Amino acid sequence: MSRREALDLATERELDLVEISPDAKPPVVKIVDWGKYSYQKTKQAQRNKKNAKALEVKQMRFGLKIGEHDLQVKLGKVTGFLEAGHKVKLTIVYRGRELAHKELGFKLAEKIVAQFGDAIAVDQSPQFAGKQLNLVIRSTHPHIAHQAENQS
Repeated sequence: MSRREALDLATERELDLVEISPDAKPPVVKIVDWGKYSYQKTKQAQRNKKNAKALEVKQMRFGLKIGEHDLQVKLGKVTGFLEAGHKVKLTIVYRGRELAHKELGFKLAEKIVAQFGDAIAVDQSPQFAGKQLNLVIRSTHPHIAHQAENQS
């Protein structure tokens, strides 16, 4: 119907003419009570926000002299974070004279990434900053099923 007819019909019903899809040919409009329509939109936005899961960047710290069992325990926790959909920042901390052997931290980072295999993607490659080596990983699969634990 024409724009004039739609406006007349909306006025007759004491409602508002709301444009729903302006890009369509012809534009799509709806005759609604604007107050009620606006209220429902606001409530829907609040429900969506409440149901949205806030993703965090979790952090796990490692020392250079970490034992194999301790490493596996920490990787199990990292696996849990990844399965929950979080990104994980892995921090390898250097103490004292360990700074003279920076390559050991990079080897540990490579070992960790290799244990997860294709289940993760490295968002931030290992970077040395101060007395720490940082890298950020995320899951490429929704459920990686403790792949790191099974490989050891």
